[in-house]
Amino acid sequence: MPSTRPTCSNKHQQGRDLARKGACHTDVVHPYFSDETTPIAFAHRGGSPTGAENTFAAFEQAVSLGYQYMETDVHTSSDGVAVVFHDHDTARMTGEPGSISRRTWAEIQKLRVKGEPIPRLDDLLAAWPDVHWNIDLKTNASVAPTIKAIQRAGATNRVLLASFEGARLLRVRKVFPQFATSVTRGEIAALRLFGRKPAGGLAAQVPIRYGRLTVLTPRFIESAHAAGIQVHVWTIDDPTVVRELLDMGVNGIMTDRAEVVRGVYQERGLWKK
Repeated sequence: MPSTRPTCSNKHQQGRDLARKGACHTDVVHPYFSDETTPIAFAHRGGSPTGAENTFAAFEQAVSLGYQYMETDVHTSSDGVAVVFHDHDTARMTGEPGSISRRTWAEIQKLRVKGEPIPRLDDLLAAWPDVHWNIDLKTNASVAPTIKAIQRAGATNRVLLASFEGARLLRVRKVFPQFATSVTRGEIAALRLFGRKPAGGLAAQVPIRYGRLTVLTPRFIESAHAAGIQVHVWTIDDPTVVRELLDMGVNGIMTDRAEVVRGVYQERGLWKK
């Protein structure tokens, strides 16, 4: 069951205090967030300095640094296996062109990312039973295999499901309401423009800018917190920007440079390990 957290007073809080306390108007906290009172540091695709994204080696390195929250991506193989990989085509990361979803799991096992095998979601969930996962569902076909893998691992409370496709997330919420999900792009737009509270979703995961449009503003953060929504920002690798975001009161930062973000958190006394 979700835990409860006292509602903050209406008194204005400085950005740093807000960053420590999280979304100050959230009364009910999903178990995915219940252990976190500081802004979450996410290792984006493992945050690997070598570029071996979404591999066991990348996630293992992030865990060794003290990361407890990871961002990753899931496709499905042609025979229904939930596969941890970002791109639709395997050329960029493996040098072998072709759709990952048209390959069998046996074929995918032969591919390498910087010398590392492509993992199954089942194996990641089993390897680190205390790690929380932010999973980007890359296709409609990936939804069912991902849900089944999470359920097999008993990991429902340590997974947040995200997608750039709003309809995909809406279906997940309808069929699997026990799962934490991100806020859809349409809900983010309504929140940003009108302050409209999303019908579902626990975290607005946004870039600082989208093209010429500045998405992340103090007003947006205030509106999200008033609606009980956390604000997670991607993908931030500059320590100066990390400091600015913490001062603004964001609830999470996703990074490809795990050591950089850890360093800023350490200098502010936010790192737990």
